[in-house]
Amino acid sequence: MTDSDTAVAEPIVRPQNQKPKAKRQPRYHVILWDDPNHTFEYVIEMMKNLFRLSQADGKRIAEEVDRTGRAICLTTTREHAELKRDQIRGFGRDPFSTKSTGSMAASIEPEL
Repeated sequence: MTDSDTAVAEPIVRPQNQKPKAKRQPRYHVILWDDPNHTFEYVIEMMKNLFRLSQADGKRIAEEVDRTGRAICLTTTREHAELKRDQIRGFGRDPFSTKSTGSMAASIEPEL
């Protein structure tokens, strides 16, 4: 066998400043669902406590969920979205409403 007959693995050569691209994790929306037994104040307070949103952004979420029946609170990784969904579900009853018996409904769905 001669030198020309042997197979040699060629190394992968990248330009020095080019790094391999990190694969992006799929993103998920945290959805808050409308509930007539919860007040705007409750939603605003929940958005401030759980998502660190401003009063104005919390009000925007409250208005959207009231107007459309749902609102996207956050878009993030699946694990973080599941955590935030569970925090909404565990936030407790609305102290501003006598009709409230528990937390609001929330779910996650893949970003399209």
